[in-house]
Amino acid sequence: MSPVDVPHGFDPTLILVLNLAGTFVFGISGGLAAVRAKLDLFGVVVLSAVVGLAGGITRDLLIFAPPATFRDWRYLAAAGAAGLVCFFGRPALERVQRSVLVFDAFGLGLFCVTGATKALDFGLGPVPAILLGAITGVGGGILRDVLLRDVPVVLRHDLYAIPALLGAAILVLAQKSGTSSPVFPILAAAVCIGVRLAGLKYGVNVPIAPSERHDDRSFD
Repeated sequence: MSPVDVPHGFDPTLILVLNLAGTFVFGISGGLAAVRAKLDLFGVVVLSAVVGLAGGITRDLLIFAPPATFRDWRYLAAAGAAGLVCFFGRPALERVQRSVLVFDAFGLGLFCVTGATKALDFGLGPVPAILLGAITGVGGGILRDVLLRDVPVVLRHDLYAIPALLGAAILVLAQKSGTSSPVFPILAAAVCIGVRLAGLKYGVNVPIAPSERHDDRSFD
């Protein structure tokens, strides 16, 4: 099995480049959270690696596959570089925070597709493949929040896990129907990205319990 999780019909080199870019952007979100929490340089790099890599590692462990990120040093390098960028350049990153969130949405779309693809390649059924696709995209963020002793963003009312589930579901349903057209992985990623960006732009959130709405606060 290739260390690159490649949807059918795509160039492995292109997917590798996109995966590394996604790892870097996810790492930025972890590094920024670590700097805000006043962690030291080691802590910032570790948290960047957690967010950039933990989703894929979790998926691989659940399907009893050697984690792909440990077989290619470039993934660790991308996550580490993100941590260093955050440690030394947080003020500049804060000024382009909106752009970072946009790139994060693209990483989410890519990872939910490649994660679901790998789950299918290992013979999992539709529902587990969809769940593992979403875990690939959101797993690192969950672990980041747990390590920082915060309620994970995906469990609050932020529209984050649902786009990943939608993207993974489109990919899985298309492949289970027997099609190998590269159109469907692109469509799956586009839906995930579009829903995530729409949520950011228009403030669309998952509703909370009616009894708690009077205490509702917006989260950064």
